[in-house]
Amino acid sequence: MIPVISVVGYSNSGKTTFVVKLIKEFKKRGFKIATIKHHHKNIEMDAPGKDTWKHARAGADTVVLACPGQLGIFEKSSRELSLDEIVSRISGVDLIITEGYKKEDKPKIEVFRSEVHTSLISPPKELLAVASDTHFPDVPVFGLDDAPGLVDFLSEKLSLRSR
Repeated sequence: MIPVISVVGYSNSGKTTFVVKLIKEFKKRGFKIATIKHHHKNIEMDAPGKDTWKHARAGADTVVLACPGQLGIFEKSSRELSLDEIVSRISGVDLIITEGYKKEDKPKIEVFRSEVHTSLISPPKELLAVASDTHFPDVPVFGLDDAPGLVDFLSEKLSLRSR
């Protein structure tokens, strides 16, 4: 079972910026990482006018773009898949980092900026840690630039070992 952590927080709190810092730090240490980004509305996944876009618009239910060193799969779905359904399709990595999914029952790291909001989005009991510019009691807090410290913490807490 691949461990999953969800990076959550209010809009404009810096979730994506922090996820990128975590990915870079895990990669420096030899970990294989997958990410899953949740978006609350439908977005265009492919570039309009490209061949794969044309295939999908013609009615293909699954479109695969394969090239040396990369594989992209675009699938239509009649409903929003659960996080566990998406996770079950991923293999060959040491950790899955999600961005969003604040309502899912996965260990969470909240990104919190005091100039953006006044309270956490998650109850402290749901949090592994907080990345913030301020202190919170009852939960480990790491600075917004302390990806190395948080990766140390997560590696120990989740018993992560690079391949």
